[in-house]
Amino acid sequence: MNTVLEQIQKIGIVPVVVLDDTKDAEPLAKALCEGGLPCAEVTFRTEAAEECIRIMAEKFPEMLVGAGTVLTTEQVDRAVNAGAKFIVSPGTNPEVVRYCVEKGIPVTPGTANPSDVEVAIGCGLNVVKFFPAEPLGGLKLIKAMAAPYVNVKFMPTGGINENNVREYLAYDRILACGGSWMVKDSLVKAGDFDKIRELTKEAADIVKEIRG
Repeated sequence: MNTVLEQIQKIGIVPVVVLDDTKDAEPLAKALCEGGLPCAEVTFRTEAAEECIRIMAEKFPEMLVGAGTVLTTEQVDRAVNAGAKFIVSPGTNPEVVRYCVEKGIPVTPGTANPSDVEVAIGCGLNVVKFFPAEPLGGLKLIKAMAAPYVNVKFMPTGGINENNVREYLAYDRILACGGSWMVKDSLVKAGDFDKIRELTKEAADIVKEIRG
């Protein structure tokens, strides 16, 4: 497995971040690192995303900063040039996946069914995102899909929170979980980074509780 994905597995929960203002990037990264989850998937669907990735990567080099909602190879280049260490997409776009694989960039494309998983395997991957996790059937569906794909690990995202993350983390085929409950939009916009740090610490403690 790629070393970046190994790091993500150790961290256990990847905060999925939406940033509309670059001024929030540094204090948010600080809160996540101090809370015990030195990782962020910055969604690439806001105008500020690229610069936020750059700020977080430069100010906190120990942090694993990635780009989410990446839909094109052009966005891959922009994200990586800004400092993104991994790429996440909502679906499996073979062009984007192969582009990342050829360039040695860790990528976890979104999958929703066995056909998506097979496309990802065909591109040379053994770790995929499962999205949107809860609306699709959650852990029950992941376990059913994992059975025939013995070498694949999953990173479920979508509807995962402090109440259900334990059961996901306890399953050995889950690499990590993506979640946004500790970095809610309302908290970021209010500048309540103390609360974000507190919720991040609680999430990091859950990882330790389940995975040791």
